[in-house]
This record gives sequence, C-alpha cells and structure tokens, in this order.
Amino acid sequence: MKHIVSRKWLLARLYESDLVIVDCRFVMGQPDAGRAAYEEAHIPGAVYLDLERDLSAPVEPDGHGGRHPLPDAAELASRLSRIGIGNDSRVVAYDDQGGAMASRLWWLLRYLGHENVFVMDEGYSAWVREGFPVNADQKVLIPSAFLATVQHSMLVEADEVRESLGGDERVLVDSRDAQRYRGEVEPLDKKAGHIPSARNKFWKGTQDEQGRFKDAEALAAHFADLPRDKELVVYCGSGVTATPNVLALSEAGFEKVRLYAGSWSDWISYSENPVAMGEE
Repeated sequence: MKHIVSRKWLLARLYESDLVIVDCRFVMGQPDAGRAAYEEAHIPGAVYLDLERDLSAPVEPDGHGGRHPLPDAAELASRLSRIGIGNDSRVVAYDDQGGAMASRLWWLLRYLGHENVFVMDEGYSAWVREGFPVNADQKVLIPSAFLATVQHSMLVEADEVRESLGGDERVLVDSRDAQRYRGEVEPLDKKAGHIPSARNKFWKGTQDEQGRFKDAEALAAHFADLPRDKELVVYCGSGVTATPNVLALSEAGFEKVRLYAGSWSDWISYSENPVAMGEE
C-alpha cells in the first residue's frame, strides 16, 4: 500500500525522530468528543488536530464552501509548523472513524505539497485491542518549518463542476451512502439528492468487514466501473468522507482524481444548481 500503514508498522517506528503522529479523532455532532478522547489517552507522542478547528475554515453565512470549508493554506501551514510538522517530517494520521478524518489530513498535506504522509489502518480502537501502548502525556511541541507548495490541480470548484455537467471529460463520484445519494434521506444538509450524472461509491465500500482498507487489487475491482482515462471528481456531503475514496482510488492506481472540497453542501448553496434524485 502506498498511503496506508499498519499498526505494527507504526509501532516499530514509534520513536523515530522524523515521525509525527497526528490524532484526528472527531465525532460529527459532538465537536468536543475527539479532543476529550485524545486527552484521556492516545498513541504515545501523538499530537491532536481537530476537524473543525484545525482542518477546516469557519462556515460561511451563505453556505458557500460547504459545511467544512478548506482551511486557508497559509494558516494551516503555520499550524502544522507549530505542532512540529516540517517539510522533512513523516506524518502518520489516525482516527476512530474509519479513516475519514485521518484521510482529510492526508489529503490536506498532499494539497500543500507534502507527499510523506500516511493513514494508519483500522484506527485507534484496533490499536488498543492489540494491546499496543497508549498514554495521556502531552508531547512537548518543538516548532518546525513547513513551507507549503499548494497543488491547485488537486481541487475542483463548483463552477468547474457546473460547466462540466452534460460533458464527458469528467466523471463525478458521490461518496455518501446510497440512501443519501438517491435523496431518500438527508440528515445533514438542506436539500436531498445528488449532483446530476454522479455515480455512487459509498466510501465505506473501500474497507472490509473488519474495517481494514482493501488491498490494491480489491480496490481496483471495487472501482472497476470507473474510467481510468477520464478525470474523476470525488465529493461527499462536506468534503471529509470523500477523502478516503480519493486515497483508495490512488491505492487502486487511478491517477486523474480531484476533490470537490465543498461537496454537496456547497453545491446546494447555489440555488441555480440542478439536483438529481434516485438512481442514475
């Protein structure tokens, strides 16, 4: 696997000097739960980054940018520097939410030009079940220097998505569960449905019954109906759970993959944008 590491891989490298471990646990609807869990216990040496306070910008009043807008690149680079992430750091992110929050940090670091970043498979609970060490110690933060080189090509904005509707140069991939995609339920956003022409690939389909990411061959089979010669634009509700799909597509060898970071919650903030219901 290119971007996913095992618990044993991390355990063997736990105290290597260039390694920065980041706890990304976060529970939607319980904004303080992730930090509280981190303060109670975490992988030794881990620092904490919060989805909404650190890995997202404040929500705009008009809803543009979605429920988890991308953080300002300069502000995020400064935050990474303060917690000890530099351009020479190896970063391993973990969460307890199936890799969704850790994948958000993985994607953001790559967006800032940092390739040496990985997601720990299975997450914190699996680490604990294995009997691997945890503690509540707060790491002494030694600032580093992180210089961002923003990779704008990784990102798609709403106007690009709108302009490509009806064309064949892009394929939209909706990462939400099938009921939300079809518009049968919508627990979080003001409108139900999906972006017209989008194909549904629920992000949890990238994992097996034990919550482990499937291997490259199985992921390639999972995404077999998606074209490799066209640009894939991946979205979800707010740009978070789309990122494990982006990661899995990369593992499966897809090269033309971009993220619509604002996702569905951004799309419906523009009243003129069309909405589709049911299966495509």
